[in-house]
Amino acid sequence: MTNPYHLTKAEKTPLLLEKLNVLTKFHVSQSTEYRSMIEKGGFQITANSLEEVPFLPVQLFKLLDLVSVPKEEVIKVLTSSGTTGQQVSKIYLDKETSIAQTRTLVEVMKPLLGAKRLPMIILDTKSILKDRKSFSARGAGILGFSNFGRKHFYALNDDMSLDVEGLKTYLEEYKGERILLFGFTFMIWQYVFKESIKQGIKLDFGDSILIHGGGWKKLKDEAVDSSVFNQLLHDQLGIREVHNYYGMVEQVGSIFVECSKGHLHTPQFADVIIRDTLTFEPLSHGRQGLIQVLSELPKSYPGHSLLTEDLGTIIGEDDCPCGWKGKYFTVAGRIPKAELRGCSDTFQGGARA
Repeated sequence: MTNPYHLTKAEKTPLLLEKLNVLTKFHVSQSTEYRSMIEKGGFQITANSLEEVPFLPVQLFKLLDLVSVPKEEVIKVLTSSGTTGQQVSKIYLDKETSIAQTRTLVEVMKPLLGAKRLPMIILDTKSILKDRKSFSARGAGILGFSNFGRKHFYALNDDMSLDVEGLKTYLEEYKGERILLFGFTFMIWQYVFKESIKQGIKLDFGDSILIHGGGWKKLKDEAVDSSVFNQLLHDQLGIREVHNYYGMVEQVGSIFVECSKGHLHTPQFADVIIRDTLTFEPLSHGRQGLIQVLSELPKSYPGHSLLTEDLGTIIGEDDCPCGWKGKYFTVAGRIPKAELRGCSDTFQGGARA
């Protein structure tokens, strides 16, 4: 497999645009709701640039069942994270989209993890995987990333307590080997890091690489940013290498991983555009706005171009000191809910007409 970060803007853009245009046409022909929204929004079906590709607000997946394949072809339903009582997004995957998602994840992670499966500690509880047909964002993430590991060990018991003895035994068994750690940022912070301090446990994960994502809001409330998080995990748990990633259940195939310089990168089959929070006009590099994510993978549902609820800034393109090509960016967090409601209402009205 080639490095998914090797294409320059001039090489990547026409390839990605062509694939996104094919997907827009496909979803218009297969999904009545999507077609209605595109027509009501006055979008061009064939875009001349990535910025012209029609986008949907990500909240729509909480309000509507959007699917572009016959229901009997759906093999998996993913749901977004949400507190009790909140509406969750439902994402319908067929076999083709599910396989493409797995293959792409392998390609995106290969530059960091290599081709060999590593002993793997999942910083979560196994019970999250009980229902194999319907997955939460956490469950889907664990299942996807577990393909990179072997001899999987779940660090948390069903009651969310830390399995300290099990961890010590596992670390002793694989001492001297590179170990892959995976988990969700808040879960690691709350149930692994804080718990180890509370119990006065000092662990050494040795030659370890941690991949983590999601749940930054609660950490930012505690004034913990990425560099503080990395340092604390190194000091308390001996974790040597840490890479955050940005992704969402609503768009399979958009996994943006942090490089060695701490920047999130767009691989060749996905991209980001930053838009003004009020006008939705594309913004230039260095200006903060709403993140739009693009991916060539979602075929079973119209999720190839989505406007998220997250604020971000593109730092540059094709010139990151790490050597990876493509846009590199930062994520600042979620926009206050009220500011996006109008956009969602507009699309929802179109869908119901």
